[in-house]
Formats: sequence, C-alpha cells, structure tokens
Amino acid sequence: MDRISAMAKAIKEPDRSLMERAQARLDNLTKPPGSLGRLEELAKILVGITGKETPILKNKVIFTLAGDHGVTDEGVSAYPKAVTAQMVYNFLSGGAGINVLARHAGARVVVADMGVAEDLRPGAGLIVRKINYGTKNMTKGPAMTRGEAVKAIEAGIAIFEEEFKDGIDIACTGEMGIGNTTPSSAIAAVLTGKAVSEVSGKGAGICEEALLKKIAVIEKAIAVNKPNPDDAIDVLSKVGGFEIGGLAGIILAAASKRVPVLIDGFISGAAALIAYKIRPMTKNYMIASHCSVEKGHRIILKELGLEPVLDLDLRLGEGTGAALALHIAEAGVKILAEMATFESANISKKVK
Repeated sequence: MDRISAMAKAIKEPDRSLMERAQARLDNLTKPPGSLGRLEELAKILVGITGKETPILKNKVIFTLAGDHGVTDEGVSAYPKAVTAQMVYNFLSGGAGINVLARHAGARVVVADMGVAEDLRPGAGLIVRKINYGTKNMTKGPAMTRGEAVKAIEAGIAIFEEEFKDGIDIACTGEMGIGNTTPSSAIAAVLTGKAVSEVSGKGAGICEEALLKKIAVIEKAIAVNKPNPDDAIDVLSKVGGFEIGGLAGIILAAASKRVPVLIDGFISGAAALIAYKIRPMTKNYMIASHCSVEKGHRIILKELGLEPVLDLDLRLGEGTGAALALHIAEAGVKILAEMATFESANISKKVK
C-alpha cells in the first residue's frame, strides 16, 4: 500500500503554461483558429502531460493484462473460462485483433498474466504477475482479499516501470478476461452511484435473458459484499478483477512519469475509475480512446469528465480502441510540430 500511496503522491498537475504556449502556436498555424478541432485539443493536452513543447510519440506501448473471474460460475458470459488462456496464447503468437492494430500503429504489445485460472506455458513476451488463479465468485463473498487487490495494483505499477526503462512516450490499456464486463459493471455501479441495470450490457454477446441474469448476479454481489464507494481498493477487492487492478496500477504509474494513457473500453474504464478514485488528478493524464458499445462505458467517461476520441461501435477490448486512437494522437502532435505558421509561410492573417 505504501507503494501505491507514493505513486499517487508523485502525480502532479500537467504543465499549464506550456499548454498556453501550445495554444498560441496552434492559433498561429496556417488555418482558421480551432478548425482542426479535437486534433488541436489533443496536441495541447499531450504538451501539458509530457511537459514537452513538441512531443514525439515514438515509443508506443499497449498493456494487455489477463485474468479470470470466479463469477463466470454464475453463467454470465457467452464463452467458457478456458478462452482467457487460449487468447493469451493468441496474443503471444501475434494473431489477435490487438496484434494487428498494434502493428498498424507501430506499437508494441506487453502481455501479462495477472490471474489466469491455469499455469500458462512459458513463452517469449509473457510477463507472469499472477496474483491468484482467477478471482473468487463474488456472489458468495469478496472477489479477492484486500491484500490481493493491493498486490494487483502494485503489479501493474511494476510492469509499467519495467517497460518504462526501454522508453514509453504513450501508453495504452487493454485486457482479456472472460466474464470481466460483470465486475466492471459492478465497479461502475458502486463508484458512479448508478443502478446496475444502467451500467450493464451484453458483454461478448449474451442474449436478453442472460443479461437480466447478469444484472441480478451483480446486484447480489454488491448486496453480499457491500463495497465502500469511498474506498477504491475495497471496491476492487469486493467486486473487481486482477487485470482491472493491474491496469489501475499502470495508469497511476504512467501519470507519475508524465506519460499519457489512452484508455481503451469498458473494462479499462473501470480500471481508470479505480485509479481516479485513488488519485483524482490521474484523470488529467487519461485520454478516452473511444466509447464502447457497453452502455456503462459512457457513464464511466462522464464520471471521469472525458470525451472519447472515437465512436466506432467497438466492444472487443484487448486495447484495440486505444491502438486506433494512437493515430489520432500522433496526428495532433504532428500538426503542432510540422504545420507552418502564417509568418513562416508568408500568408496574411485574418483581418477581423
């Protein structure tokens, strides 16, 4: 817990003076002020986060963390638990959606086992930070102990810090865990104060009847465990997941190092909520890459005060939405750095 507290305290405000200078330059580029919309906004945000007048997003890292969930015993997912491990192998062999989009974006994918329900075969690129063999069934008691919740966040911090040694200019969050929209909905309901039905969707594709069952399961888990909305680690331990805790740690660590974080979809959003509740200033380092089809994601983004860059009806996870938004973030900083000013291009400014 000391490590989490130290990481949280290390997070400072973005450089507002540099953001003002960036805005002044953006307004002096050869275009009407504000005509490149969110590209300009992203460029200014990235300047403030990094503390650099012209950020270069060369080292792009997508953190895809995996974990299983005991609540799948309640039939809340369309897929069997074994798919989590199978997908990790797919990530490692480069065949998943996130691998394709990461290659397209020039990013590297970091895959970590935070709590897969089986021992994975050792493989190149696999980081093993297993807290336990999946969480417990949260309808019968806490998903994990408070100590395990702390370990999950600390493991995420450690994963980020190890990768940071090789350089990270921008980070992306992603995950894999069959059933993980269920704990994410529980976290969203507790930390936003919304009804479970308002934040719960069909996940990987369950039917309407299964959705009603899923809502009942989440409501039962919250009633049984009574997570404290004023204590993010208590919420994580009662109704969360190991990969969610790990992602919260990655977000905290990135913010402490002035590294922008592209938050992926609903599960990454739940992790962002945990990080935000631990240290509210963390949200200044988050960029919402997209808005998921999962209806609870929009509620999470509203709670965080973030506007998504993209809205493409995505619901895969893995970090895919964040990988796509990398292109937009890069375009923003290149506009700032490479576009001519009125003076340099010898173009007359607007008269009135």
